[in-house]
Amino acid sequence: MADPMRIRAQASGDKTTVRVLMSHEMETGQRKDAAGKLVPAWHIQEVTASHNGKVVLNAEWGTAVSKNPFLQFVIKGAAKGDKVAITWKDNKGDTRTDEATVS
Repeated sequence: MADPMRIRAQASGDKTTVRVLMSHEMETGQRKDAAGKLVPAWHIQEVTASHNGKVVLNAEWGTAVSKNPFLQFVIKGAAKGDKVAITWKDNKGDTRTDEATVS
């Protein structure tokens, strides 16, 4: 299983900026190893963000996203103390969900 995501959610007025750093190798399937064999594709395909259990963002990613991707987005109406959860699923079926509290 991958390392935990680093999530920061900061409220400013009626908007909350959410920043997420995901730990994932993100292999394209086109790179060769030292022996000349292709390294199999392994990348995040789906990202979902929710605010207090309500989905606020859905994204579909592919092989063009870099290793350890960074995601930033803004939520309207989130208040201090609310929960923001981020979930990703990769092409091998692995998933990871982490949560942060809006500060």
